[in-house]
Amino acid sequence: MSKKQLTYNNAIDEIETIIHKIENQELNIDDLSVNVKRVAELLSFCKMKLKNTEEEVHKILKDFDEK
Repeated sequence: MSKKQLTYNNAIDEIETIIHKIENQELNIDDLSVNVKRVAELLSFCKMKLKNTEEEVHKILKDFDEK
């Protein structure tokens, strides 16, 4: 079975789910560090996605202004 490609919205949803579990003490201590590491990975992905999108939008607007 192929893995679904991670999107910004999927990452945010997963972060929110993990945070909810942490806040409601639904994770045992063994799973806590794994989930915190996953949130860090997802935050890095989101930060990169936002930076790339910002750069693309600036490029599009610059190209548009030059025409």
